[in-house]
Amino acid sequence: MPLPHFLMMLAAVVAAAAVTLWLAISLGVSFGAVALVVLVAAAVLHFTRPGDDHPRHHPGA
Repeated sequence: MPLPHFLMMLAAVVAAAAVTLWLAISLGVSFGAVALVVLVAAAVLHFTRPGDDHPRHHPGA
């Protein structure tokens, strides 16, 4: 990936995160609630990735 594309993508992700935090704070959602939702979403995405058969995801294996 060319550097300018990577930097634009990085800027877009940072801007989206800033807008999300601004919206949540302006609606009165606590920071703890936002953090909990983010952690749960990250865990769900991590453990439901297709094609990832690493042993740490299967404790009995």
